[in-house]
Amino acid sequence: MLRAVAAAEPDGAGTTDVARVTGLPRPTVHRLLTSLEREGLVERAPDGAGWVLGPELYLLGSAAAARYDVTAVAQPVVRRLSVATGESAFFSALRGEETICLLREDGSFPIRSHVLHEGIRFPLGVASAGLAILAHLPEPEARAYVASRDLATAYGAAHAPRALQRRLRETRAQGYAVNPGLLVPGSWGLGAAVFDAAERPRWALSLTGIEQRFSPPRRRELGALLLHEAHELTRAIRATGR
Repeated sequence: MLRAVAAAEPDGAGTTDVARVTGLPRPTVHRLLTSLEREGLVERAPDGAGWVLGPELYLLGSAAAARYDVTAVAQPVVRRLSVATGESAFFSALRGEETICLLREDGSFPIRSHVLHEGIRFPLGVASAGLAILAHLPEPEARAYVASRDLATAYGAAHAPRALQRRLRETRAQGYAVNPGLLVPGSWGLGAAVFDAAERPRWALSLTGIEQRFSPPRRRELGALLLHEAHELTRAIRATGR
């Protein structure tokens, strides 16, 4: 339920929305949200029409930040990408079998993609960050994941197993992932994996923008830049002991 509320930030999630996402009966969801509200884990949105994350989560997150937070290391890299390209740049983390966007920096180009924002989650294989991470997992692990998930129902036929496996091969071959407007028509994305000390892909850098700015020559240019910055960020994160 907290993940469902977080996915609706900053506007807030209605009780019915949370019930649909979690598969729980609406009265049960309302009762549990009310209990979470008493603990400060959620609260009513300012307009009273939904639920948002509560202040206690901020305090808990602050306590855990010293162990898990790498956004301070990633922030300068994300900023560099947005300034150098003019596009929106992002830093996402792997959590379970999803990616969650942690940082966003908008570039100077006035037309922007609004597919991603801080807190939004996607299953692995969806959006360029999740595609880049999935492609760099051990191949048997990635193949088993694709075979066990029905991504096509929620995200379209381009996410069916055969099509997704093809994009994973392309990502491995070129080093970075390309999302050719599969989530929102006309909104393209590129992603590159960032690795921990065990050589596991745990984070990703990505860029999004309108299709007209992602021609094949510029994709190659942006892809090379993403791979360079992902390598530098991998080194910087490892230096922190993570």
